[in-house]
Amino acid sequence: MAATITLHVNGQAHALAVDGAAPLLAVLRNDLGLNGPKYGCGLGECGACAVLIDGVAARSCSIPLEGVAGRAVTTLEGLAAAAALHPVRPAQLHRVHPAQLHPVSPSQLHSVRPVQLHPVQQAFIDTQAAQCGYCLNGMVMATVALLQRHPQPTDAQARTALQHHLCRCGTHIEILAAVQRSAVLMAAVLMAADLLPTGAAR
Repeated sequence: MAATITLHVNGQAHALAVDGAAPLLAVLRNDLGLNGPKYGCGLGECGACAVLIDGVAARSCSIPLEGVAGRAVTTLEGLAAAAALHPVRPAQLHRVHPAQLHPVSPSQLHSVRPVQLHPVQQAFIDTQAAQCGYCLNGMVMATVALLQRHPQPTDAQARTALQHHLCRCGTHIEILAAVQRSAVLMAAVLMAADLLPTGAAR
């Protein structure tokens, strides 16, 4: 039975009169017009439909809408919010010493300051990790969640985080490179933010 459910997506509240048993994916795509998460298997197995729920990657095709009422849902579209690294919270990332980072040139550092794309999105572009692109939503969302837990993930940690996300095009090597590139860009953005005066434009 349809009831009014308040859904918090990408920082905005939506009051929706829909069946609480409806899959979150269907509501995101059909009611809110958010097409970042893709319909793949419909069984929660391929990862194409991944979103973040309270910062944790989850399969939206198998989660009922009522299960996320009052919780923070972030889709691919919500990652690129200007002036914020939403949903990656700097407080969750330990400070990384510059010596631990791969080299980042001044031009690269400058290019990520505006945060027009989330650093993870930019990293996937930099490494040309997409082929058909259908799996990319899930790969990106899983990488964002991974960096919240492990700001400088090892190859093994990256493989574990992505092992249940299917890429039928076989671009796994490029995707793993994108994860490591993501860590570099994320750390560079956070370091740049720390160096800027309070209230300064980025």
